[in-house]
Amino acid sequence: MKLRNRIGIGLLVVLALAMTTLAVVLSHDSPCTEPPTAAAGEDTMEAMVHTCYGGPEVLERVALAKPAPAENEVLVRVHAAAVNPLDWHYLRGEPYFMRLGSGLGAPKDIRLGVDFAGTVEAVGAGVTGFAPGDRVFGGRSGAFGEYVTVRADGPLARIPAGLRFEQAAAAPIAGLTALQALRDKGQLQPGQKVLINGASGGVGSFAVQLAKASGAEVTGVCSTRNVELVRALGADHVIDYTKQSYADGGERYDLVVDLVGNHSISANRDALTDSGRYVIVGGPPGKWLGPLMRPLGAAIQNLFVDQELVMLLARMQKDDLEFLANAMAAAQVTPLIDRRFSLAELPEAIRYSESGRARGKIIIDVAGPD
Repeated sequence: MKLRNRIGIGLLVVLALAMTTLAVVLSHDSPCTEPPTAAAGEDTMEAMVHTCYGGPEVLERVALAKPAPAENEVLVRVHAAAVNPLDWHYLRGEPYFMRLGSGLGAPKDIRLGVDFAGTVEAVGAGVTGFAPGDRVFGGRSGAFGEYVTVRADGPLARIPAGLRFEQAAAAPIAGLTALQALRDKGQLQPGQKVLINGASGGVGSFAVQLAKASGAEVTGVCSTRNVELVRALGADHVIDYTKQSYADGGERYDLVVDLVGNHSISANRDALTDSGRYVIVGGPPGKWLGPLMRPLGAAIQNLFVDQELVMLLARMQKDDLEFLANAMAAAQVTPLIDRRFSLAELPEAIRYSESGRARGKIIIDVAGPD
């Protein structure tokens, strides 16, 4: 056998071993451990934590040390939080490549949740934009607990007068995702035709309202039981996917925002105008590459077509939170609330979110109902 062939085979063997090792490391689940406890004399708070990866059954309600705001931080007493698919992805550590950031074997951050709304209890040195008593909402890991600390110049905004804590808590991830999908990736303009696939869900319900407020002609796609709901959100047209495929209807759209992924990329391209844009939000489930296959396919096809096929990874931005606050204050957007659960009922809320049956947002009443 020639030397170069031996070298090539050796490299392939090394690559295969490396990939196998990486797969084993990423998919390894360490056993659950005892959560940390507050030291004697420390102020405490209740929070839901997970010391290992797994389903909702690994969540525990514990007493942790109450945090204190550092310089340029705000301490918020959480009144309400919202459940997002992001939460159960982190809970399970799936897809596995997430663990490169969230922790190998077990989560680095045992607290869960991002969306919150509450009241400022204290501020750190240097904070001038917020004061104790302010009603605020935003995004911060650990939202499924009685307190969070957030940078004052980070993803934090005031709640408009008249808006309840549960409504504000519903907005951050879903609202920002919808806004950035339409405005940034979709470049939606007044008068254009946009289709929202998954219009009755958390992101979809925001997207329908934001698109309508921008002056677009909006078509929402949902199941039979949600047709009237999506119409009430402001959609000009509603397609019941159990009766008709939007990809086969002959209509062409300037923008398709796909929150479901139940049609091929080619089918979505057929539903676009020649210069239309297809925005992928999320992806199909999978422990390994499932969520990445659609964006990868879109990226490859994007090289050969005039249409724009892109994926959105939403960013938690202060300016966009303030945009949503103004939109809600002007009644251009009203968060759609499906169900409310107590903090102790978080495992049940996560299971409901994973079912894919939620209409709008799932709320956790951390401090009890408004």
